[in-house]
Amino acid sequence: MNDTSATSAPRPGTPSRLRAINDRAALDLLLAHGPLSRTRIGALTGLSKPTASQLLARLEAAGLVVPVGTTVGGPGPNAQLYQVNPAAGYVAGLDVTPGQIRFAVADITGQTLAEHLLPTPGRQAAGTATEDPAGGWGRIADGLAATVERAGLAPGRLTAIAIGTPGALDPQTQKLRYAAHLPGWHCAGLLDRLTEALGAPVAIENDVNLAAVAEQALGAARDCSDFVLLWAEEGIGAAIVLGGRLHRGHTGGAGEVGYMPVPGAPVIRNVRRKNSGGFQQLAGAAGVLALARRHGLAARSAEAAIGKALATPGAGDEFLAVLAERLATGLAAIVAVIDPELVVLSGGIPTAGGARLRDLVQEQLTGLAVPRPRLLSSTVPGSPVLHGALQRALGTAREQVFTTD
Repeated sequence: MNDTSATSAPRPGTPSRLRAINDRAALDLLLAHGPLSRTRIGALTGLSKPTASQLLARLEAAGLVVPVGTTVGGPGPNAQLYQVNPAAGYVAGLDVTPGQIRFAVADITGQTLAEHLLPTPGRQAAGTATEDPAGGWGRIADGLAATVERAGLAPGRLTAIAIGTPGALDPQTQKLRYAAHLPGWHCAGLLDRLTEALGAPVAIENDVNLAAVAEQALGAARDCSDFVLLWAEEGIGAAIVLGGRLHRGHTGGAGEVGYMPVPGAPVIRNVRRKNSGGFQQLAGAAGVLALARRHGLAARSAEAAIGKALATPGAGDEFLAVLAERLATGLAAIVAVIDPELVVLSGGIPTAGGARLRDLVQEQLTGLAVPRPRLLSSTVPGSPVLHGALQRALGTAREQVFTTD
């Protein structure tokens, strides 16, 4: 038998590798805590003062940190403060829907520098990503360029781009799946073509997954490693986070629960050819509007119907009770399999219902499933998908920019 002990034993880190680990730890601390002094960085990392001084000098020379004033009011001489250099890298996030695209550009610290909204109604949506006869990549490239310009940046400054779309990119085929209603985004080699056209590495992620990324980084799921985010708006979707990591599934379709069979809705035998049925028919926007009409609460949108119900005793109470039961019925199937610590309700429908709808769903869920996770409402402001796209792009950019080994 060959002796493999020499190759299987862990090898000690090289000095350069240890320096890189310390550098990244310091950069992460600066991102989390803001400007810090050499002494504070040493205390948080366990490094000696001379080592912390060398580390900061190395990061400053690399353009990754900059001095930003001194401490005041403490005993002894004022200490120099350092922060991550915002100009060390820039990222873009996009939230793509059939009707519009939201763009945002942020610096490496996560500070949003500019946003832009591009309507893509009707047939215009088909020209946003597919290559047109005149060359270029349609309106998506123009929209991103306009956002970069608003941020005060020159072209070519982006380090990473993340795009949130309905559906998901199949990791085996690199084609967008589960998003037939998004015209213009189904060509072969989509990632490579977009990367070439937009001038920076592009990642495409399911929009509900990105909402969960934002919730974990900025919102109700902070410090939670096992949770489900249920998104209810025009359609229904879920994102699953296990052990702190997104669970995407073999083809990227984990969380595509819109057509999941639930009591009270028709069972769909071929979801590729149908546009209604299952969980989505009960609790998506169209189902909510139909339910509201049956209770005499006519409105132009699901969110407006819920707002009217909240202000209408009697009929409104009955409507909210049925809607909560529908949401809880779908959730019961999900939590019975996942058994998460937390469920976050997000999207326009839960947001419109606020604490009252959430509490009703919690009450209904308690009787429908053995697991009893906490239910919280999303606390991410604005577009959770856009925030999640920026977080996804920042993760990629920081891995690249902060590598000092």
